[in-house]
Amino acid sequence: MTLPPAIAVDRLVKVYRTGTAVGGITFALPRGSVTGLLGGNGAGKTTTIAMIMGLVTPTSGSVSVLGTDMARERHRVLHRMNFESPYVDMPMRLTVRQNLRVFGRLYGVIGVDERIAELAHDLDLADFLDRQTGKLSAGQKTRVSLAKALLNRPEVLLLDEPTASLDPDTADWVRTHLETYRARRNASILLASHNMREVERLCDRVIMMKRGEIVDDDTPDKLLARYGRETLEDVFLDIARGRGEAREAAQ
Repeated sequence: MTLPPAIAVDRLVKVYRTGTAVGGITFALPRGSVTGLLGGNGAGKTTTIAMIMGLVTPTSGSVSVLGTDMARERHRVLHRMNFESPYVDMPMRLTVRQNLRVFGRLYGVIGVDERIAELAHDLDLADFLDRQTGKLSAGQKTRVSLAKALLNRPEVLLLDEPTASLDPDTADWVRTHLETYRARRNASILLASHNMREVERLCDRVIMMKRGEIVDDDTPDKLLARYGRETLEDVFLDIARGRGEAREAAQ
């Protein structure tokens, strides 16, 4: 029996009063894959992730996660997915342990205290588990945010700039742990990032968005070859500035 894709997006559209944020995109992500969702500010990445999570209702089109329609039956699958972003703060006055307990119960984690102890060991949280979250350093907050995202052992993990504003050592630590988690759990990861080196390291596929539409979709190596570039950052700049379109027209 063939399992449905981890995430399937079909002709997805989101229109606001100010304009179209997402303009009819379609893609499917297989189980165990790591996919980068790239684009400049306003490309539609965050809106796409919000619709995949069921937080934003699409104007039209559909999203399914692990074979479940997110518009009608997302309650069936929410406990099997999670989200991490440094731009989403946890309650600052609660301790790390209290925050993780709250989120663990929201996700229906059985044996939540045991799971918190396991994550505290894996992610090196023990020294500040009982410290108020608002008194943590940026690196400590990132580790706590990652612990929250992994509490329910998600099969689908959505990441929005997971290493933004981190020093190189902490950022490398986060990427290594994500690689380990994906391999151990065969998890599917969708990563929105502006860090092209991070994308090159983690992702086996890259979806490029511009003005709410998908403008390219391929493996990192094939994108580098197609645009004649040595780094994904140069590919990103070509697409953002329309140089890729100009090159195609010239050919």
